[in-house]
This record gives sequence, structure tokens and C-alpha cells, in this order.
Amino acid sequence: MLRSWVREAVGTDRASMTIVFESFAYKHGVPLDADLVFDVRCLPNPYYTAELRPLTGRDAPVAEYLKSIPSVQRMIDHIADFLHAWLPHYILENRSYLTVAIGCTGGQHRSVYCVEELARRFHRVEQVLVRHRALASRQALPS
Repeated sequence: MLRSWVREAVGTDRASMTIVFESFAYKHGVPLDADLVFDVRCLPNPYYTAELRPLTGRDAPVAEYLKSIPSVQRMIDHIADFLHAWLPHYILENRSYLTVAIGCTGGQHRSVYCVEELARRFHRVEQVLVRHRALASRQALPS
């Protein structure tokens, strides 16, 4: 309420919203800072395709594989529709950040691909940040 009064008194428009899209692995737990959590473990898992296993959802072969599956596209569409419908309500509450966490088993393929696709769709709507928790921890491991 105070933020609204200050913006009104100063005569500024609403503050910009940053949407943080974050992939994670359920085996490591749900991110504590997540505002919205979506579970994509019900989607086909590239992990079980030998040549895709070492790759991530950011790699073209995994992205092409997941993009070709109608249920994956339907899941992304439904999440995007939900966000488009409810984002204005979060903005009205003067939220400056909204963290949308997408989880799968290992946080390497499905959730990463979904986060990348959602970030691509929403970068025209609001400021977008992307985090991949499992990939960041994987890169931090010594070789």
C-alpha cells in the first residue's frame, strides 16, 4: 500500500516487474524463493535416450526432441496462459519480482527446456532472468 501511495505522490508509473524463470531438480528440493512452482516430471524424459543423456535442455538435440512432443508444447502453453492471465494481478500488487520455478527429476533436460521456452516467450512482456540450479551446480563440480 505504501509503495502505491509513494508512486502516486511522485507521479510515477508502476515499477517494472522482473520474472525469474528457474529450473530445478526435485531430487535436490523445491527452491525456497519460488512464488509459483510447476512440475514437468510427467513429460517424456530425454535422459532415457542414450545420446541425449549427457546433454541439457539448452542443447539443440534435446530441444528438438522435446519440441516434437505435443504434450511438452501443451504444458508450456498452459503455463504461459496461466502466467499471462495472472501476471497483471501480481503487477497490481506492486511486486517487483516473480519467481517461476519449473522442476523435473534431475533438472537437466525437461525443466531447462521449459524455462528457456518460457523466457523466450515472456522477454517481450517484462524483464526476464533465467536460472538453472542443477546446471549451475553441475558446472561448479571439479572435473
